[in-house]
Amino acid sequence: MERTGEPMDKNRIKGAAEQGERARRRVSDAGVIRLVRAYLNAGIMDGGVVIERVEGTPQGGPLSPLLANVLLDEVDRELERRGHRIARYADDCNVYVRSRKAGERVMALLKRCYDKLHLKINESKSAVASVFGRKFLGYALWLVPNDEMRRGLSMKALDTFKQRVRQHTRRSGGHSMAIDGTAEQ
Repeated sequence: MERTGEPMDKNRIKGAAEQGERARRRVSDAGVIRLVRAYLNAGIMDGGVVIERVEGTPQGGPLSPLLANVLLDEVDRELERRGHRIARYADDCNVYVRSRKAGERVMALLKRCYDKLHLKINESKSAVASVFGRKFLGYALWLVPNDEMRRGLSMKALDTFKQRVRQHTRRSGGHSMAIDGTAEQ
């Protein structure tokens, strides 16, 4: 199963920071708590006008991974208490189970846990599916003929990497690219 990027509910995060329940349990530095509170209370500038933030920290924002770790820690603990194997980075999560039926039960559990935290599972990016054929954090798993499991970059991540290299390097036409601008003879 995967759960990826929905903006986090501002009131839930703000309440955790202000009341100290979850945030102070995981983050003992008062300066970090003040910084989180200030960031969440700050507006968003759009066309030179400051607009009040309604939905919380945006997907991909600098605070998103920290807040995901603080809020989703209790979900991790619940899954571990039930004996599930999980892999999570910020708000991207895979839970590994042995059957489709077990996967559906875990998905229902995750929905209940996320509802308590006022978070939503992104249904379009989430699935109960085999680990093979899915990607997680740019990696994919597959079986080779002798039932050995392999991992590697997913094709999409590899294509993206190649495209970025092409964008940042010039085509030299087979000529040496010297650092100081002069080609070696």
